[in-house]
Amino acid sequence: MKNFFILFSLLFTVSLMVQGQTYDKKKADSLLKANREVYFKFSVFDRSILDELTNIISIDNVHGNEVYAYANKPEFENFVKLGYDITILTPPGSMLTDAELMKPKDSPKSKGPATWNFYPTYQQYVDTMEYFANTYPAICKLDTIGITIFGRLLLAVKISKDVNANGAKPKFLYTSSIHGDELTGYIGMLHLIDYLLTNYGTNAKATRLVDSVMIFINPLANPDGTYAGGNNSVNGATRLNGNGVDMNRNYPDPAAGQHPDGNPWQSETIDFMNYAGSNGFTMSANFHGGIEVFNYPWDTWSRLAADDSWWQFVGREYADTAHKYAPSGYFDDYQNGITNGYAWYRITGGRQDYMNYWRHCREVTIELSTTKLLPANQLVNYWNYNYHSYLNFIEQTLYGIHGIVTDTVTGFPLDAKIFIANHDKDSSLIYSGMPGGYYNRVIDQGSWDLTFSRPGYYSKTITNVIVTHYHGVKLDVMLKPVTYGAQELNRGELVIYPVPASKNIHIVFPETDSKKWKLDVLNALGLCLYSSEINNNGNLVYNLDVASFPDGLYFVVLRNENGVYRRQIIVRH
Repeated sequence: MKNFFILFSLLFTVSLMVQGQTYDKKKADSLLKANREVYFKFSVFDRSILDELTNIISIDNVHGNEVYAYANKPEFENFVKLGYDITILTPPGSMLTDAELMKPKDSPKSKGPATWNFYPTYQQYVDTMEYFANTYPAICKLDTIGITIFGRLLLAVKISKDVNANGAKPKFLYTSSIHGDELTGYIGMLHLIDYLLTNYGTNAKATRLVDSVMIFINPLANPDGTYAGGNNSVNGATRLNGNGVDMNRNYPDPAAGQHPDGNPWQSETIDFMNYAGSNGFTMSANFHGGIEVFNYPWDTWSRLAADDSWWQFVGREYADTAHKYAPSGYFDDYQNGITNGYAWYRITGGRQDYMNYWRHCREVTIELSTTKLLPANQLVNYWNYNYHSYLNFIEQTLYGIHGIVTDTVTGFPLDAKIFIANHDKDSSLIYSGMPGGYYNRVIDQGSWDLTFSRPGYYSKTITNVIVTHYHGVKLDVMLKPVTYGAQELNRGELVIYPVPASKNIHIVFPETDSKKWKLDVLNALGLCLYSSEINNNGNLVYNLDVASFPDGLYFVVLRNENGVYRRQIIVRH
């Protein structure tokens, strides 16, 4: 019934407007030829029509009944047929001169960046990302997410104290400028990388975040759009990618299906989906421009997300912190800086909803500046307005409930499902990740009942887990396999001494009649550090040298044809 009334309103609007339709066709054709896209505005009588129009054009912003949008050539030709009065606008990426962009002459490759008050050339961007990784190899690693259709690199840095490990830490992602002409976040993220690296070890908050979180930062998600005018300047930047596709409408959508925009997944879309799948991010944010607001899920559904109260809490923290460090009037759109996405206007195929629904992440869209392409002399100001909020949002990954899920018998880590009764819905549940079995459930304060489950294992429910704001709850869980009775033989006891040990431990075999054994020693992340086949020739004690093992907790797993024995040991030098 809703669709009938929307269609009726759309047809009624067209019948009223078609006779008076006007737009500058020459200007539109020129822009489509030069930029693969046109930027325009029009008015609607009924905002409910936007649910249909979002399937035809790429809506950018809505002020009352005035709509701002982009379209490639086929999209614009279809939209024109609807008969709206259209005002063709100057593209945001073409409103500044090179002087206003403060294009530098020298690459920062050898000396590193200085003041972030310019838009780099494409090569300077690549050089800068390489500079970060080469200068701070102990805490910074460069990833290539993929390559665009025009051969430009999709780059991200990983920043962490254990940058080459995949340990029991939350993973956080910042990404910017999926719309290539919205560039405040592009420079802001380069600045943030620089800030974290140069302040590690001296600034308490930066050090804590690098020590405790695996931070991934992709400053530029659409280099083909940003450098549409050529690699030497962001002048001429476009919203769409090299194929003329809005990549923030190109993702699988929980409500509208796999290809809501009617386009095949772009190579950049596939690369980002694979990157998200291989990393298992706890939280993420993507930066945009054109307004100043923290936009939280859902964009595609009118119903609220399971974690709506948590979204409002962290959104308020972001906005209120920005208010503290910015002049009056900054970041106060909609509900003083935050909005539910659908309440603003509906989009389908957005990356935010994809990450939340299919990747069980907590991603938000943050619009940083009303002006999409800021004059370069304002970039440092916007950094100062936002960087405290950037840090606070990363820090939220350290709160909520986290821990490791392991097998009761073997001690091996498990990829288990974590579901919160009477709360989780619309794919808000999470999973523990491999190889370490680590999970991280950010959630609002309250009392929660968590159920851990995996095929082949008995489920376990932990009730009344109390969460308060700005505190993390560590909850490790062991799941018992359904074959537990057959595996845990109880024919003898596996004895290990001394505990803790510094040089050698002595393993007393639990069965006197078994001849062949397999011995494995695992670290706390489930990685095997030592493995040996043992033939028991009557000597019931095996000596294991642990002098080279780092201090910590380990699991000794002893197997024979009858089953498995497991004990914990501690090494302390």
